[in-house]
Amino acid sequence: MFIVGFLARRLAQGAVIVFLVSFLIFTLLRVIPGDPVRLMAGGMAPDELIEQIAADMGLRDPIPVQFARYMGGVMRGDLGQSFVRPASGAAVGGAQFDDATRAERARVLSLIAETAPMTVQLALLSMVFALLIATPIGVAGGLYPGRWPDKLALYLGSLFVSLPNFWLGIVLVLLLSVNLRLLPAIGYQGFAWTILPAIVLAIEIAPFLIRTLTVSVAQIMRENFIAAATVRGLGRGRIVVAHALKNAAVPLLNLLGVQFSMLLGGVLVIEFIFDYPGLGLLTINAVLQRDFPLIQGIAIVTSAAFVLINIAVDLAATAIDPRLDY
Repeated sequence: MFIVGFLARRLAQGAVIVFLVSFLIFTLLRVIPGDPVRLMAGGMAPDELIEQIAADMGLRDPIPVQFARYMGGVMRGDLGQSFVRPASGAAVGGAQFDDATRAERARVLSLIAETAPMTVQLALLSMVFALLIATPIGVAGGLYPGRWPDKLALYLGSLFVSLPNFWLGIVLVLLLSVNLRLLPAIGYQGFAWTILPAIVLAIEIAPFLIRTLTVSVAQIMRENFIAAATVRGLGRGRIVVAHALKNAAVPLLNLLGVQFSMLLGGVLVIEFIFDYPGLGLLTINAVLQRDFPLIQGIAIVTSAAFVLINIAVDLAATAIDPRLDY
């Protein structure tokens, strides 16, 4: 019963969040300066043609009417069609923007489905690298507070968080790809092209994981049940693994959920630098082209993913520590 009630409550809250995000993005796209129809039809197109296309597409209707029509499609699983991307992959615009080419425009859901697995792969690999970096540093810092492992964790965390990801990405490309030729960098032709951008993201995430582990482990090692375990004759290694790390896993898991959600919707700079064909690069191109349906579709999918990931994290945290109440 707890799981059913929990899921019903959280899914209802998530639906409200997705709806509000959708409405906010939808409204902002239509009140900011710039007309996407001008980009679609070409800068030299007469105003009469611009208005005709806009009216045919419903872009001159009141915003509430447009939003209601759009959400009706979303409820049916239809995120609409891109303004500028046809199914063939070329650009739609100018004199070619007619009923025929409109019918051939790419479905937003298809574009997202093609790029989302790339971003998920990048995000997962980044989290793995970040954990490999942060776990030994953070745990050691928590086990020896005030001593050199703790200071090392603090200094490394401060160093990592101070490195701009765009600068680090360029430096690693020059070092590991151009000079040493160890890793490919630009574009995507296989899994190897994911490693370098994942390293950059991992270094960006690692300071938060290090700090969380250091504080959590240090706090848990001061608890009474740790002292009791020592009195019962349990070895330090078993105490650390079975008690300290298990209890420190809950705040770490919550942080991982937040970081993973942010990676799914916020790897714009890294994907742009590495020309990585994921959601981030798709979002940048959609914004530059004022592709309203694509921007809206990405916002809905990423916000829904954020909600589902947080629900999964809360369920996992409850499984680790049944005392937690969500």
